[in-house]
Amino acid sequence: MNAAVLAQLMAQGNSDGADLATLRAMVEEAGDLGAGRALIRLGLADDAAHGDLAELRELLRAWRDAKRSAVRSALGWVVRMVLALVLVGIAVKTGFALK
Repeated sequence: MNAAVLAQLMAQGNSDGADLATLRAMVEEAGDLGAGRALIRLGLADDAAHGDLAELRELLRAWRDAKRSAVRSALGWVVRMVLALVLVGIAVKTGFALK
């Protein structure tokens, strides 16, 4: 999982004519090397990264739950208001007046 292994595989592929197994090994090593670099750049290469990601997932799940709950509540209030307006409209049409 380092650049030296990838360089060795590339040299072997160059000298051997690059058989399928060598090419697959090169691609795998290049992928591992790139993934490692990406994790380092994102600051997720340390031992605490797993816990940090788990915590972020938990926070994201809580945010989605809160957002879903807020939308449901808002829709509930809108439905109640529409029903109240319909009742007021029916009362006005039927001549029901508060005196």
